[in-house]
Amino acid sequence: MQQNLIGESPSFLSVLDKVSKLARIDRPVLIVGERGTGKELIAQRLHYLSKRWDQPLISLNCSTLSEGLIDSELFGHESGAFTGSKGRHQGRFERAEGGTLFLDELATAPFSVQEKLLRVIEYGQYERVGGSHLLNANVRVVCATNADLPQLAKQGKFRADLLDRLAFDVIQLPPLRERKEDITLLAEYYAIKMCRELNLSLFVGFGFDAIQQLQHYAWPGNVRELKNVVERAVYQHGDTEQPIDNLIFDPFTSQWHLQDDGNNNAINHTSDSHFDFPMDYKKWQEEQDKILLTQALEKSKFNQRQAAELLGLSYHQLRGMVRKYQLVGMNSD
Repeated sequence: MQQNLIGESPSFLSVLDKVSKLARIDRPVLIVGERGTGKELIAQRLHYLSKRWDQPLISLNCSTLSEGLIDSELFGHESGAFTGSKGRHQGRFERAEGGTLFLDELATAPFSVQEKLLRVIEYGQYERVGGSHLLNANVRVVCATNADLPQLAKQGKFRADLLDRLAFDVIQLPPLRERKEDITLLAEYYAIKMCRELNLSLFVGFGFDAIQQLQHYAWPGNVRELKNVVERAVYQHGDTEQPIDNLIFDPFTSQWHLQDDGNNNAINHTSDSHFDFPMDYKKWQEEQDKILLTQALEKSKFNQRQAAELLGLSYHQLRGMVRKYQLVGMNSD
């Protein structure tokens, strides 16, 4: 069953439109995107919108198996093909017959496996490990990677001929930081879903600080990381009528972590600094305020309550300064 693909940003909708068109064409497809961008969901969409929709969709992550095991898992093996093999083993190609085979983390596949993949894509034939009988494959191959395959091919670390065969067309998935319009939408979706899982009465929404954090965080783990952050916030917040205003992006951060000695000084002395006089003191002071505010906001991942604590200000004092210097919409990129 395909999971939901949620978004309304132009870059995301453009991808969905391309996927819908490619689904009807029975050719190999390569999906490229950072971790957590939803490559497997796109593969599912390709399958369920294709004429193979009622046939198997089989997946394999190439990075999880050794060279010998991935060979056997993909193409199967005959009884006695290697030590410990008892009976014939049906590979993923056989299980996907008539349907779609999704290969994730393709860049990690050994050269020997890449060569066999090329043969299947070109001629529709393969052999089980330890066998000599050619088997025919009626399978659509969809591959995914977060690596730069053209660069790896130039370096001799990936077969260029296989890349040519796979790249009938390439689906480039945008990272979440380029889908600003979708961040709050996705966060609310996962929050509501988590509330149902925890049997909470309702989701009261995100507060101003939380929305600012969601919008300004870089999301290196993309949608997968967003889901974790939101679910963590919902379960820690509990069943209250107050909106969620605090997000924990890194659960490994400890309140007992020692800071560098250089960070313990509240003020960097400027006794050795030299200034050009005459000067506009008020303008200089405003620039210093902006620098301190920006650094505190970035360090607190745009949690204004935490930023206020870092600066020794009250929450309302910091909010006033943020508005004064128009830092509310600042971008962390």
